[in-house]
Amino acid sequence: MRASLLLALAWFACAHAPAACADTLDLAWWQAGALTARRINEDGSSRAQAFDGARLVPLGSLWKLFVYVHAVERKLPTPDYTCTGKAPHEEVYCCDKGGSIARDAALAQSCGLFFAPARLMLARRPWRDYWTERLGHAPSGETDWLADPARLTPERLVTLRSLLQALASVPAAGRVEAQAALLRVVLGARGVSTVGWFGARLRVKTFSWHEAKRPTERFGGAAGWLADGTPVWFGGAGTSNSVLQKWAPRLAAVLPASAPARDAGCVLVDYFARYPLKRVEAGGVAAVPGSLNGRYVVQFENGRSLALFSQGELALGRDAHGRAQVSGRFGVNEYVARVIDREGSAAEPQAARALAVAIRTYLQQNATWKDGCQRIADSSATQRVSPNPATAAARAVAQWTDQLVLAGVNVRYHSTTPGKDTMAWSAALEQARQGRRFDEILAAAYPRAELGTLGGVGALQCTRLAGAEAWLAREVPRWERALRREAGYETPPQLPAVCQLAAGMPFSEQSRNRIFVRGLVTREDRITLAHEFLHLGLRNHPRGQDETLVEQLARRLVDVNLDSRR
Repeated sequence: MRASLLLALAWFACAHAPAACADTLDLAWWQAGALTARRINEDGSSRAQAFDGARLVPLGSLWKLFVYVHAVERKLPTPDYTCTGKAPHEEVYCCDKGGSIARDAALAQSCGLFFAPARLMLARRPWRDYWTERLGHAPSGETDWLADPARLTPERLVTLRSLLQALASVPAAGRVEAQAALLRVVLGARGVSTVGWFGARLRVKTFSWHEAKRPTERFGGAAGWLADGTPVWFGGAGTSNSVLQKWAPRLAAVLPASAPARDAGCVLVDYFARYPLKRVEAGGVAAVPGSLNGRYVVQFENGRSLALFSQGELALGRDAHGRAQVSGRFGVNEYVARVIDREGSAAEPQAARALAVAIRTYLQQNATWKDGCQRIADSSATQRVSPNPATAAARAVAQWTDQLVLAGVNVRYHSTTPGKDTMAWSAALEQARQGRRFDEILAAAYPRAELGTLGGVGALQCTRLAGAEAWLAREVPRWERALRREAGYETPPQLPAVCQLAAGMPFSEQSRNRIFVRGLVTREDRITLAHEFLHLGLRNHPRGQDETLVEQLARRLVDVNLDSRR
């Protein structure tokens, strides 16, 4: 409802001050090495190639995004910025006097003081080398603005082509971190919530400045990526906030279709928790323990049976009493999609999107951690999970809401009965049929909750252990000489962050490439860190979750390295 009110106010303002609002919005994106440009009209229609890649656009505050990805990729120190009250006009985007702001929030809120090159001690040579590696050539000509961090000024005019090419050159590891931070923009990090229109599709940094031909008028918009990594830029008359408010529904309708993003995270599901199994068979023959590939029939002790299909994501095992057990291992969005298929449906997209956020939140609030994965039972007491592959429609809903969760309440839902912090699926369906968006449905069911992201509200906070990360960086190249012989080992695209564990058992968080340990003082601490690293690198190993195997390998790697230095 808040987003609807903001949009209504924006349209009212445009009607009474037309000079402040453009009747067109310019949009461009970069796919398969080519730029596509469109101009969107007030009525929602658009026309192609209204401009081209040679168009000059102001850099505005987009410079902060390029500093962010450089810092993330180079693992530069990015200490929180503390507001002193001495620069109120700039600190208004950061924090109140005496408060502080961290890197991700600073990017979403456009806190320029945080990313000042002098503050982060950005040197020209390493900066130039970084962008030379990314672009494949030294920054020059159209890309000359990337040659020196001192040239990253808001008034700098850059070609649209060079801006999108620079975004396309950012490696996946750095881009994914930036995308996670920028998802907060549509959630209202700059005071305007447009998540109801974009979901998790749009990951952009806003900007407001002036075009060279209209120095007295504001020109605002944003640039960044779609969820699949497609670089995108849009701009029009007004500030970034007014542009987002005015154009969100039209822009959402014109954005290009994006490919499904890689399903991050890891969820272990214990199937049929309340229904003992008698036997699992294929073609009348009892299945053997191990990965399940093909069509099977599950027979329960109560005489009922269920057909299922697996492509290796399900496995058959035995419990301590020798009884058959079926387990599953999925990415978070596949898990969410399977629960949608079992607990609801994707027939009404807005209701399904609300359900997806509730499902993902319930998982975060109730799953336990095991071997770097979240573990939860398939049960009417938790969430029922389809044992069959998710439908395409349910997967699309899960991906559209990727990373979105609720914070502030313990989330529950029910098929027909609403209650405190409990959404009724029947009510969500009715609201969707009345034209309510998913964020409005969630606000009605959970009025005390805030919509946020896995990397923001409700997420595990990471206090980095620099010494442990440095040790891991030294040891991994040695380990890999042995690990290359292990079937299924994959070199992580980026070494994991090592975080301080406040309580509980050490674990690795596959969804965010992080390891939580207590420290790095003793030999056992080193073995623990190696153990959790192996859970990340061996996630596709046939026995990658075998604790005995992983522990033996970790001890061998650490002890061999100790012996080699004696």
